[in-house]
Amino acid sequence: MLTRIKETLRPAPMSELPERVIDQIHAREDEAEVLVRILQLIIVIIFGTLYAVSPTPTGGMMTIVFTPAAIGFYFFVTVFGLVWSLRARLPDWAVYWSSIMDMGLLFAIIWSFADQYSQPAAFYLKAPTLLYVFIFIALRALRFQARFVIAAGLAGAAGWIALVVYAVAIEPEQSVITRDYVAYLTNNLVLIGGEIDKVVSILMVTGILAIALLRARRSVVQAASEGTAARDLSRFFDASVASKIRASGNETALGQGVIRNVAILNVDLRGFTQLAATLPAPEVMAILADYQARFVAIIRAHGGAIDKFLGDGIMATFGAVETDETAAASALSALEDIVTESRAWIVERESAGLPPLITNAAVAAGPTVCGVVGHGSRLEYTVIGPSVNFSAKLEKYNKQLGTLALTNAETLALAKPVGFTPKTPPRMVSCEVDGVAGQHSLAVMGE
Repeated sequence: MLTRIKETLRPAPMSELPERVIDQIHAREDEAEVLVRILQLIIVIIFGTLYAVSPTPTGGMMTIVFTPAAIGFYFFVTVFGLVWSLRARLPDWAVYWSSIMDMGLLFAIIWSFADQYSQPAAFYLKAPTLLYVFIFIALRALRFQARFVIAAGLAGAAGWIALVVYAVAIEPEQSVITRDYVAYLTNNLVLIGGEIDKVVSILMVTGILAIALLRARRSVVQAASEGTAARDLSRFFDASVASKIRASGNETALGQGVIRNVAILNVDLRGFTQLAATLPAPEVMAILADYQARFVAIIRAHGGAIDKFLGDGIMATFGAVETDETAAASALSALEDIVTESRAWIVERESAGLPPLITNAAVAAGPTVCGVVGHGSRLEYTVIGPSVNFSAKLEKYNKQLGTLALTNAETLALAKPVGFTPKTPPRMVSCEVDGVAGQHSLAVMGE
């Protein structure tokens, strides 16, 4: 048990973190510092308002001038700190100095109470304004760094001790110290035990907050690390699949699946494998990056989810992650836009003196099993069914027909009732497809 407690209280190992994770943590700290400055501004406005509505000081000119001057100076410093924190990261010394300024203003105002009301110095020790000490300590907790809370707490304890010593020392001709609690409450006397209680309370609150922050800081660091890792890894998974997993009330289960009407879209570059063998690797990857940027954007614009990249092939699903009655219509709309973009890409490359790259694309829709496959810690959300195989076969069949895009009559029949109208009436072809038994009625969506 003691080992676990020591491990919990051990400071988070920042030096072991990657630079980008540290940057994320610093960004959160900077946001917290801006919030602290805004809250400080609210507090100083409260101080100013309370002073403005309080009775006019009956003391000397020192009180009349000092209190508003102190509040005005603190207001200026707070505004300056807010602007600074909005523009740049504050160095640690500025944060420490801010804590000292907080306590300094508070105790200066408390100290002025005795003169303001023409009372002995011990009078200010009963001021409820001391409670603002805990607010200023709590403000530093927003940074999730125990050292700033400890600095604020120590400054608060030291400031109150200084006020107590001053109240006792300022009356050398007579003792203001008492052990009588009633006399303490009804007269301007000092109860040492009571003042010790206040200091202990300040230090205890500081210590408890510091311990809580040491524990919370590890969670913040872990959250930043895992958040950065999740963002990095999310580029390897489709956003809609990741969103479904995050929103799921249960852990994604291996071996469970559902049957949905899913539209499968396959896109491939015709003859790219042979072309890639003759090109330098950087040029091959540059072509793939251009190709994927063009067509993945179209697929996602129509609500498709990228299932996988197979070299120069792209397999996407519509309606696999969640039930979607318009899946076939969305997939065919994407198919038409892919044909348009493919033609434009051919023209661009030919204008640049480059060999044209022709895409094959196809869509097939139908009942499909959707679920998680894999083993252990390596899982994949995938689709299984006749339409998956048929879409892949149709994509390859484009080359034999000399077409750019194909679908079948069944997919068209699913898409038309939910709003899909082809931009150009498709040419219907009845033929056999390699690898798929039977005669099929195909629709040419792009020549």
